Amino acid sequence: MSGVAQETGWGATLLAPDRTRFRLWAPDAPEVTLEIEGRPPQPMVPQGEGWHEATAPVGAGARYRFRVSPDLAVPDPASRLQAGDVHDPSIVLDPRAYAWREPGWRGRPWHEVVLYELHAGAMGGFAGVEAALPRLAELGVTAIELMPINDIPGRRNWGYDGVLPYAPDTALGTPEALKSLIDTAHGHGLMVFLDVVYNHFGPDGAYLHAYAKPFFDEGIHTPWGAAIDFKKPAVRRFFEDNALFWLNEYRFDGLRFDAVHAIAEESWLDALAARIRREIPDRHVHLVLENERNGAHHLRPSGAFDAQWNDDGHNILHPLLTGEREGYYEDFAEDGAAKLAKVLAEGFLFQGQRSAHLGEARGEPSAHLPPTAFVLFLQNHDQVGNRAFGERLAALAEPEALAAATALLLLSPQIPMLFMGEEWGASAPFLFFTDHNAELAPLVTAGRRKEFAKFAAFQDPARRERIPDPNAEATFRASIPDPAEAARPPHDAVLALHRQLLALRRARLVPHLPGARALGAQAVGPKAVLARWQLGDGSLLTLATNLGEAATGCALPAGPVGETLFEGAPGAAAALAAGTLPPRCTVALLAPPAAGA
Repeated sequence: MSGVAQETGWGATLLAPDRTRFRLWAPDAPEVTLEIEGRPPQPMVPQGEGWHEATAPVGAGARYRFRVSPDLAVPDPASRLQAGDVHDPSIVLDPRAYAWREPGWRGRPWHEVVLYELHAGAMGGFAGVEAALPRLAELGVTAIELMPINDIPGRRNWGYDGVLPYAPDTALGTPEALKSLIDTAHGHGLMVFLDVVYNHFGPDGAYLHAYAKPFFDEGIHTPWGAAIDFKKPAVRRFFEDNALFWLNEYRFDGLRFDAVHAIAEESWLDALAARIRREIPDRHVHLVLENERNGAHHLRPSGAFDAQWNDDGHNILHPLLTGEREGYYEDFAEDGAAKLAKVLAEGFLFQGQRSAHLGEARGEPSAHLPPTAFVLFLQNHDQVGNRAFGERLAALAEPEALAAATALLLLSPQIPMLFMGEEWGASAPFLFFTDHNAELAPLVTAGRRKEFAKFAAFQDPARRERIPDPNAEATFRASIPDPAEAARPPHDAVLALHRQLLALRRARLVPHLPGARALGAQAVGPKAVLARWQLGDGSLLTLATNLGEAATGCALPAGPVGETLFEGAPGAAAALAAGTLPPRCTVALLAPPAAGA
């Protein structure tokens, strides 16, 4: 099966093997000229409302720019491929050239998702990720989630500095290599999600500011400058077409929308999701938010998004495991067990109350949502990489406590997510890395170190100077996990635990997650919780987790508790039955549906 070409309002559209249409929205450019290498410049025809269009007798492989002023020729903001980096010419691409090997793939339902977030560059590019797919499928992962892959300045970057949202970064591989990765994943029964950034552009190569100033709303400011103006139809179409482009042309199975709280037009999110659902009705397509607002109304069943990253859950579990209290953990460090119980029972901790860290109220009631409306995690790129030295939890937490938290993560009815290397307790950090130009690089390095001046551990300027330079290639190299570690102690035991837990989840829990609902949760010790859910078939799941150093009393509810699904230490289930929850362990119990249920 040949590929599908997603119709887009912007950019280059191959109409025939030797004929391409070019469109650009440039409301601040009275005249726009299409410059194709090897051909004379061609004036573009104004179409009204800032649009310019031209058709040229060229096909795939043609290199082009748009001249928007006498002294500025720019790449296509909707470029499907760059001839090098973000400042170089764009290339006409034939989206139908790739022959798909798995044309019948329709995805998997949401309740089967076990996410694995990864950075493609740190795994050897698209080809390296493709090579890792068999071991990830064997582990029990059902979906990989790629951090942003669109073109960024330089050869290495987290991806959130992107400026060309349609172009896979050439440092990671070709468009064909990306399609092969997705195709191969589907052959292994794996879904592929993509992290997309619609809230800002990066600081280098964002030429839209020069010829399309109405793309931005100068009256609304974000940490990255003026907000993108989603009131403008051209802007809305740019990003809506982009979402459909990745889902249709590349056959991604889902999208994770980065930091949507920085999008002022909140209603646009629902319009975007509705359009995706309307135009792709015959596949399992999953849409996930990162949203500091904790906007429960966006989430299914009443909304169109499948789930939200549950930062509240992470931000409670992290201080319970590490004792850290600074930064965004200040809202979560006190009464951690009670707060964890609320997250397990209701999803969000913040449901409208004031955040001391943010200085304002956030969140909406979420207890009515199913547990699968929340993506739970112990680590991700942000919470590891935004540490000064990028330490993973394996370097910060006591191993038995981390194992207990892992069991809670992977056996909870919330959707679990692992961060690359977490499954074997990778020793490599995950640092913040970039590859900016000579002018921007020192500013990024200085800004990075200044960020940590408010933390007690970095009051000494000399210690701040030891924070790795984001622009040094060595910083990127240090962030590459080594899968060979997984065969050596103690990493092999960590890997075995993840395999065991994911096998239990797949066999015993996943078939019954549709219709699951929380029955309540409570703190039973300073770092201990007892939580219960009724699964869709009527069975009862009980999780008792103690992350503390001492045993705690824990009385199980009256009635049948069922079989021991998992116990984190020998004899832990028997001790729990007798009213004591041992230290640093999780016990999972599963009772069959009641007669007649």
